[in-house]
Amino acid sequence: MIDLRAARNDPDRYRAAVARKGAAEAFDELLEADARWRELAPKVDELRSRQKLKDKPTPDQVEELKGVKEELRRLEQELTAAESLRDDLLTQVPNPPHESVPDGMTEDDSREERRFGEPRASGPEHLEVGWFDMERGARLSGSRFGYILGDTALLALALYRWGLDRAVAEGFTPVLPPVLVREEAMYGTGFFPADRFEIYEVADEDLYLTGTSEVALAGLHMGEILGADELPKRYTAFSANFRREAGAAGRDTRGMFRVHQFNKVEMFSYVLPDASWEELDRLVAIEEALAQELGLPYRVVNIAAGELSSAAAKRIDLEAWFPSQGRYREITSAMNGTDYQARRLGIRYRANGRTEFVHTLNATAVTDRWVLAILENFGGEVPDVLREYGAPDRVRPDA
Repeated sequence: MIDLRAARNDPDRYRAAVARKGAAEAFDELLEADARWRELAPKVDELRSRQKLKDKPTPDQVEELKGVKEELRRLEQELTAAESLRDDLLTQVPNPPHESVPDGMTEDDSREERRFGEPRASGPEHLEVGWFDMERGARLSGSRFGYILGDTALLALALYRWGLDRAVAEGFTPVLPPVLVREEAMYGTGFFPADRFEIYEVADEDLYLTGTSEVALAGLHMGEILGADELPKRYTAFSANFRREAGAAGRDTRGMFRVHQFNKVEMFSYVLPDASWEELDRLVAIEEALAQELGLPYRVVNIAAGELSSAAAKRIDLEAWFPSQGRYREITSAMNGTDYQARRLGIRYRANGRTEFVHTLNATAVTDRWVLAILENFGGEVPDVLREYGAPDRVRPDA
């Protein structure tokens, strides 16, 4: 959540910033609800103090106290309602975007920063190069589920292990996290309430399947106070991930490009506030180094403000070239959430006798989509480095 005190002190700047995400109205409603709460709180305190008498009340004071008690009950109810409304509205106001984020509300407004590699003019689709069984996957689980088999499965497993090794070499602690989490973790990371429609819920368990291990890694230290000397803390996790893709009807319905279940190696950082923008650059550099080591053509994209999640102050994507589609598509995202998630999760650090909120960042190392990019760009040939991790020399579509 945003720093409400800072927003009160500089409302024009905050409003202009969140307006870039389309949240000006929600911000105005928040300030109005907050003003009402601040108006009621001292009145309630004053009435409570009037109930405290040092001596036994006189008959006149007894009558007066009855009126005070009735007025206090009424104002306490109003205060509780105002506080509830304010807190609800606070969850709806997103993290203000950084000044370096381009304006705009669609993906076309995002800004390309640079490119690497020479894209092929055309090529076969991943379904033709690798071994995927979408028909049996749909029979088993429904649409947008598929099997990855044979050489293609070995390629995927090698990719995950390679990605983990590279992240560990960069100082990230490896983690195998839970993929079922409680609601407070989904709320704390900003997926609730904004993206609740994308999340699978386990009936009668009050648990949710995560769409990224970012949730579990952010929740690793929720409610804790860390020492400033402990930061930065960096983790990398491998997990299966689950997304309903409810808003993607009619898009990328062929093959494994947009599915309900996929695997990913994620990176997550807890840092001091004055180090978070340098950390974002570091995460993007790691992602680029991974793509370059495999030789994948890609471009770096600064995502437009209106396309950012509620938690993101800035997001940088790597988009790999997919010859069968003749365009670049997202394979990684790196996000600086500043103190937004830490405020919701209650993660602080202690320094000089006081506590402040940490900054959190997350970034993709590799996902299943990298397998597709490798298959389409190299026609079944496997980069040498992945062979060291158990991938075959060449992927065959039926082996």
